[in-house]
Amino acid sequence: MSADRVFRLFMGAYVVMFLVYLFLPLLFMAGASVNDSRFPTLLPWNGFTLKWFGDLFNDPMLWQGLGKSLSVGAGVIALSVPLGLAAALLLTELRGKARGLLYGVLVSPILTPGVIIGISTLVFWRQMSVSGGMFLTVLAQSSFIASYCMLMFMARLQRFDRTLEEAALDLGASHLHVVRRIMLPYLMPTILSAVLIAFLQSFENYNTTLFVYGTDRTLPIYLASKVRIGLTPAVNALGVIFIALTIVAAVVYEWRRRAALAVKPGKRAERPEPRTADLRPAAEPA
Repeated sequence: MSADRVFRLFMGAYVVMFLVYLFLPLLFMAGASVNDSRFPTLLPWNGFTLKWFGDLFNDPMLWQGLGKSLSVGAGVIALSVPLGLAAALLLTELRGKARGLLYGVLVSPILTPGVIIGISTLVFWRQMSVSGGMFLTVLAQSSFIASYCMLMFMARLQRFDRTLEEAALDLGASHLHVVRRIMLPYLMPTILSAVLIAFLQSFENYNTTLFVYGTDRTLPIYLASKVRIGLTPAVNALGVIFIALTIVAAVVYEWRRRAALAVKPGKRAERPEPRTADLRPAAEPA
């Protein structure tokens, strides 16, 4: 057996093990959501049922928690993305030791445990008579999610051609027009990615939210409280719905991306090729 065949067999086995490791828990959860058992388990199998999906839709506290999570996620996006963009623009303009110092300060929230961020946020704002709730939850989560957005914007800005800004300013454009017509279109893919990352980080956050949520329980806080009194397969049904929505969104995104790639070559092919005579300089007037 050749070394190349051994390598391919090894890589094939590795890919299979990785996919099993990745998807087996999801398949187990999907199976438990339709198992007629009062416990979230796949074995023993007591028969097929969809009643846990009905129990899921009949749980008002769960939907309130989902609504709170969506509201907090929207607030985190509105605060984290502009802060991350502003920090990235500032860092790209700075030079010398000040840049390194400020970069370390702005990245430090990512390295800080979420428990510390939650406790410090609660202690600080309680001195100003602000109790826990959605306001503190948005502030606490944004304090470290904005750093993720900043790193994404910095990676994009490192490839930005500064001569475009200089040319626009030389032609009489204002700084506002430069930002609106050049900078924002260039950063739009990263802005959309930052919005998605900020929402996902906020939606699944537990450690930080635990100390600042007050009476506004988000979905992770509600699910954690259900663990103390006993989970039912309705939670598995909720996970199946989230997985289905994620798969649908990924399929739609890939379909639109491939459709856009299929259109672009056709548009380029419709352009007439320049003739040699068109490239010759015009004759000077006599």
